[in-house]
Amino acid sequence: MQFTKMHALGNDYILIDGIRYPEALKQGSEIAKKWSDRHFGVGSDGVIFACASDKANVMMRMFNADGSESEMCGNGIRQLARFVYEKNIVKKDRLIIETLAGLKEITMEREGENFRITVDMGAPILAPQEIPANVPADPKGFSKTMIQAADKTFEFTLVSMGNPHAITYVPSVKDVDVHRYGPLVENNTTIFPRRTNVEFIEVVSRDELRMRVWERGAGETLACGTGACASVVASILNGLTNKSVRVHLLGGPLDIRWDENSGHVIMTGDAVTVFEGEKEI
Repeated sequence: MQFTKMHALGNDYILIDGIRYPEALKQGSEIAKKWSDRHFGVGSDGVIFACASDKANVMMRMFNADGSESEMCGNGIRQLARFVYEKNIVKKDRLIIETLAGLKEITMEREGENFRITVDMGAPILAPQEIPANVPADPKGFSKTMIQAADKTFEFTLVSMGNPHAITYVPSVKDVDVHRYGPLVENNTTIFPRRTNVEFIEVVSRDELRMRVWERGAGETLACGTGACASVVASILNGLTNKSVRVHLLGGPLDIRWDENSGHVIMTGDAVTVFEGEKEI
């Protein structure tokens, strides 16, 4: 089976044509666990399949490195858009991709050998029962909760971008022990019945954030598109930033804008092909 290894800001995935290889999709969870292994496999944060859709140009199915399936991935969807374009699956620079979190509109602009890819991520979800999170609804229209993780107590703002996110603010992201606190919050199923992604945010200015992320099912990654979107939404709701923000992740920057007219979050960044190969299943 042919595959393409890609990354967006270092958040890397294995892309597979699920239309050409429908049997592989049936083994999606197992393939993700084996192929994502960085010592015995191809090495990635997960596997993404391009699948047929009766609602959009193509459908995205995404499996994390631990085999769990996610609803949506902001960095992954940009990779999928470039993948289907370059593989002639959908040869359009404007397309709609179906995800388990709904339909997403994509626009691609070529810049030399690279693409600048903009994704309409839709409106953020703030109601706790829809995130989902077992916390009371807040009259302000968004929810916060205090969570004890080992020796620290964090205040989290809760946002879903089709997948759940818990955002907390720290003086310096480089000083946070993400690998200690991230999994404790991710797996707090008393509050997060479907687990959660965890973002640690340092406010640089009203136009810039620094972020480290512990991704549900993948651990710390170099970037998370939905996490960057959720973090900007949380920062605006908390009065910390303007509505257009550059988010600096370990793998590079993303430009995020919360559009006042549509209420949608707009994300812009790149996607890069690393290499292609073949592997038996």
